[in-house]
Amino acid sequence: MSDNLSTPSPAPAFIDAVDAVRRAATRDDLAVTEIPAPGGIAPNSLALAGDVVGANGRADSDLGTGRFTLLHDASEPEAWGGPFRVVCFAQAPLETDLALDPFVADVAWSWLVDSLDARGAAYDSASGTATKLLSTGYGELARHGDGALLELRASWSPTSTDLGPHIEAWGELICTLAGLPPTVEGVTLLASRRVGRD
Repeated sequence: MSDNLSTPSPAPAFIDAVDAVRRAATRDDLAVTEIPAPGGIAPNSLALAGDVVGANGRADSDLGTGRFTLLHDASEPEAWGGPFRVVCFAQAPLETDLALDPFVADVAWSWLVDSLDARGAAYDSASGTATKLLSTGYGELARHGDGALLELRASWSPTSTDLGPHIEAWGELICTLAGLPPTVEGVTLLASRRVGRD
């Protein structure tokens, strides 16, 4: 087991889930790495970081980035409705005109749910927020001009230890936010979506 497991003897269900996470296939245009898991939230946890791979073949968080944390508590916290909870984050630059679209947050949420459902990920109790961030640079930052980001923070409760579809859906979400073509049927891009990808 990795150093990222939070207890010396994790529960068998958590070990099975971690094995499924580590076996999951992600897109070639997303670099996924295991990172230190947060402590104190649950008895067991595992965390991943994902960054979109640029045209130069290197991961570049400015193109799109995300975090995926798997939490496990055998006591099944009431708010989770089971022993597992996934907490994830995904963010990518957005063209400023799209950031003004009142439906872009709804579309971002649908990308997550559609990706989970298309892969057959078993889950309950999904919740989250989609945020559009608009910025304008002034003074020394004026050369940066206007910018926008689309950010999704979400959590849900997996109902099995088969976490592969959850990882794949999260990776698909990051890449879709970044404007890369979806690999899931029924998910479509917003027109003129890509920003800053060489």
